[in-house]
Amino acid sequence: MSAVEWEQLEICRKYGVEYQHVDLGLKLGVSDNLFSGILPFNGLRHPQVDDSSGWYLWAGKEIDEAEDFFKPLHLYHLLERCPGLVKYLALPAGWRFLVARDYEDVWFDPKLLDLVSRCN
Repeated sequence: MSAVEWEQLEICRKYGVEYQHVDLGLKLGVSDNLFSGILPFNGLRHPQVDDSSGWYLWAGKEIDEAEDFFKPLHLYHLLERCPGLVKYLALPAGWRFLVARDYEDVWFDPKLLDLVSRCN
């Protein structure tokens, strides 16, 4: 098991959820400001679809409503540019996180799953 997978497993154990392996070749949506140093970091996961992991990450307190707020990025690039966030990416669909310097909040948000069920 790699160091990244070990960290992911520890986060899943800490919050009592099943480890959901995420392939680093998949894509996620990231905001332009994710790598700017703005805090907090936020992430939410919808169910995986095709080559998208379902993850969306942004920095700051609010999500911008602009259609182009999130840009696609392969997860392996996130590992290179912001490795501290990768440990959260094995959380299953429906989970969110908010982290800052000495603060971590991880929780389940069933609304993230409802969006998918409405489309089926």
